[in-house]
Amino acid sequence: MLETPRLGLLVQDATTQGIGLTADRLLRWAGASLDPLREEQEELVIRLVDEGESAQLNGAYRGKPGPTNVLSFPYEKPPGMDDLPHIGDLVICKQVVEREAQEQGKSAESHYAHMVVHGVLHLRGFDHLSDEEAQIMETLETRILAGLGFPDPYQEHQET
Repeated sequence: MLETPRLGLLVQDATTQGIGLTADRLLRWAGASLDPLREEQEELVIRLVDEGESAQLNGAYRGKPGPTNVLSFPYEKPPGMDDLPHIGDLVICKQVVEREAQEQGKSAESHYAHMVVHGVLHLRGFDHLSDEEAQIMETLETRILAGLGFPDPYQEHQET
């Protein structure tokens, strides 16, 4: 498990070909998305998968057919257990993220960064079900990604 002063990260690469990113980058992106007021150590799992596993999880947990770019599974403490620093798990689908990046004229790296930031914000309780919630979440994503050196993920790009 990789760690920084505030985040421990376990990366599980279940893809057939890997994504070509280091765990250090994933840790940096996830760490930038944590609650800036929280001082305690947190732990996160990022699982990188192919379309088959993504589609299975998307169907089982969201009732939606087919693969998706990122799924967020917040940690819910079982009754009677002590609190753990685990905030949850992200499942990121390689083929969907890379296809979306190409379609949107973005580098794969910038889209992976966006999916990590987006997923961690979901784990922190942010959502985009209403227009107001979407505006708040997109503003946070844009600010975090800018701090990491990435362009606004909601603007048209031609960086690839």
